[in-house]
Amino acid sequence: MTHPLRRRPVAVLLTAGIVGLSMATAYIHFTLGSTTSWLGLLFLANAVGYVVLAGAVVAVNAVRHPLVERFGWLPRLALVGFTAATIAGYLLMGPYFTLGWITKAIEVGIIALLVLEVVRAYGTPAAFLRSALNSLRRRPEAEAASA
Repeated sequence: MTHPLRRRPVAVLLTAGIVGLSMATAYIHFTLGSTTSWLGLLFLANAVGYVVLAGAVVAVNAVRHPLVERFGWLPRLALVGFTAATIAGYLLMGPYFTLGWITKAIEVGIIALLVLEVVRAYGTPAAFLRSALNSLRRRPEAEAASA
């Protein structure tokens, strides 16, 4: 019997949740952004980062290509790191207001869904790490082909 997290509908729902929450926080940051101040530009850059990383997560789950499958861990890890950095930046810089805290709750949700996605895709955090490290090493097939 297949583990419940491995079923296709669960994968689709997890991806939709990650993308939906990423788009929500991207929209919030976009509406706060402007080109008249460094903080406004930071908000705009943050919005773009969420959109790009959400698109990369979709690609990992939708595209069947050896290169995408080999580095499928990278967009997930990048989105976790980006989200964690966004939360840390808010906690260090502020400004503290209700919408900011709502956005941080959304971002904690993104991280939680990404953790579930990693468990779904790799089984364990150790398997995730092994996959990431193995993808960075040159494959024996590639060495044989180049010889």
